[in-house]
Amino acid sequence: MTKKKLLPPDLLAECQAAHDLFLLKKNALGLSQKKIADEIGVSPAAVAHYFSGKNALNVRFAAALARLLDEPVDAFSPRLAAEISGMVATTDPSNVASMPQPHRETKEYPLLTWVVAGDRIESSMSHPTGVAEEWLGSTENAGPNGYWLEVRGKSMTSDTPPSFPPGTPILVRPEGFELVSGKFYIALDTNTGESTFKQYVQDAGVGYLVPLNSDYQTVVLDDTWEIIGRVIDAKITGL
Repeated sequence: MTKKKLLPPDLLAECQAAHDLFLLKKNALGLSQKKIADEIGVSPAAVAHYFSGKNALNVRFAAALARLLDEPVDAFSPRLAAEISGMVATTDPSNVASMPQPHRETKEYPLLTWVVAGDRIESSMSHPTGVAEEWLGSTENAGPNGYWLEVRGKSMTSDTPPSFPPGTPILVRPEGFELVSGKFYIALDTNTGESTFKQYVQDAGVGYLVPLNSDYQTVVLDDTWEIIGRVIDAKITGL
């Protein structure tokens, strides 16, 4: 078997710069290599190969990574940034346009109390005027009725990332989400009307609401529970 040649120094430097930027921002953004892989639609091994310099960065990966890190492509690859900005077909310019630099506008969502969230304010109606005194921004798309909650208690606190200490603002998308094992959700106890923030894990066809803190109990997701939103963003507090 022929051994794969090492990348030239300039391409290796791009991979290293992308990896360094990922390490710098992963905790603040709640990112992991697996999450990047899921969002882009590649395998975690492919992401590891880009970051380690086994494979050179390409336009598709660079553009998606820049979006997830909320950074311009030229923060780690001026070469690919120039390629993206100049990506115009020369044969028929009438029906093509240059690819814009990945960017998402910040949108503000209301910071709600858990009581309001439990009362199903996240239903099909938009938030009424004055529903919250505080609004927080995010580049994530939580839909027209997205809202922030502050984490209560220590059940989602962990010694390793991800960790959501008490007071951490979490952004909830209440509509148009899928139930994916390993992701984080807001679940409503239909018996008590109380809501909880947990990780959803499916094992052998059974769903569970799992705390990150091992001192707290895992709950079977049975008919008494209803998933009312997916958590798609969080903010670090106390900095």
